[in-house]
Amino acid sequence: MKLASLLTLAVLVSSCTPGTSYALAVSAPQQSSSPSAAKHIGTIKSINNGEITFASDSGVELQVVLAPGARILRISPGEKNLKNATAAQASDLAVGDRILVAGPSSPDGKGIMATTLVLVKQADVESHNKEELQQWQRGVGGVVKSVDPAANTISLSTGGFGRSRDITVRLTPATIIRRYAPGSTRFEDAVASTLRQIEPGDQLRARGQRNAEGNELTADEIVSGRFSNVAGLVLATDPAANTITVRDLIGKKPVTLKVGADSQLRALPPEFAQRIAMRLKAASAMGSGKGNAAQEPEPSAMQHEGAAGANAAGNGRRFGGGSADFQQTLSHMPETSVAQLKKGDAVLVVATEATNAQPQAVITLVSGVEPILEAAPKGGQSMVLTPWTLGGGNAAGADQ
Repeated sequence: MKLASLLTLAVLVSSCTPGTSYALAVSAPQQSSSPSAAKHIGTIKSINNGEITFASDSGVELQVVLAPGARILRISPGEKNLKNATAAQASDLAVGDRILVAGPSSPDGKGIMATTLVLVKQADVESHNKEELQQWQRGVGGVVKSVDPAANTISLSTGGFGRSRDITVRLTPATIIRRYAPGSTRFEDAVASTLRQIEPGDQLRARGQRNAEGNELTADEIVSGRFSNVAGLVLATDPAANTITVRDLIGKKPVTLKVGADSQLRALPPEFAQRIAMRLKAASAMGSGKGNAAQEPEPSAMQHEGAAGANAAGNGRRFGGGSADFQQTLSHMPETSVAQLKKGDAVLVVATEATNAQPQAVITLVSGVEPILEAAPKGGQSMVLTPWTLGGGNAAGADQ
């Protein structure tokens, strides 16, 4: 059997929220029925006098020696077979590279004489992941309004904080569909899914190509999940346990939230929170009779607000070519922690769904939102944060 028929490559994201670091995983088949043959996938830990110390994805550390005349091939991240592979040399191998090795194993099972080695360079992975991260950032995220399996489309409400816009996400046979695992905030835990598993109220992020009008995106990949949004006042904090108890203003009951290593905790500067509150009040004053005017973002105003928020956080960068993306702006806001939060602080939180087994896990928590809650005391769509950080959790106040 050709090695090309045995390889499947999949790019996985190592954090819950889009915005995270990426790692390449290479899936291999089960071992051959021959007791001496083996195939392993993993990462190079060290190279010493031609012997490779290799940490396999199965958790076993192996010693790899290249057989005389071993076939060494290099592929790019994302390749599905060896059609575009190029010849490589042993000197191309370096610590941190991902490799697949195939060949006879030693009697004790702790070594392998590699007759074939397939290489994915760490630098190539980083470049590939950076490009994909940019694609996610240029994509769309929001709350699912409706799903049409017959047309292969999803209607998505994007924006929030007083402004929203509906975007149609169009799927093709090549679209990758993934869904977050229950209770998990990590993208790498997301599993293969189908369009029929997506329901109104789910939150969804898509990357792909937008049309010229910006109201439709043909998706290369989507990831969805059912998350919980909490808007309210802090009742208590426990820095030792990394938990926060919030009185949810919408549900009218206390909610205990767990802060983990992948949680993003940010504090809005007062002037930025005031800007959002003013926008909410303006949208409310316009009323439903002028719905389209209230829903459609003003590019100039959005640009100004995004730049102002970034400047308040000590970063003058603008996002999205002049049109502010709140989630991207948020990633540049000052970090906060469980220890810095105090009773009575107003917070907006997006977390995993509640389960009986464990507290809800915080994906994103934003403090300093008193003016926002005053402007929209009844909550609703304007209070919904999306769970996509696209920049890695800050783990503030969390166990490392």
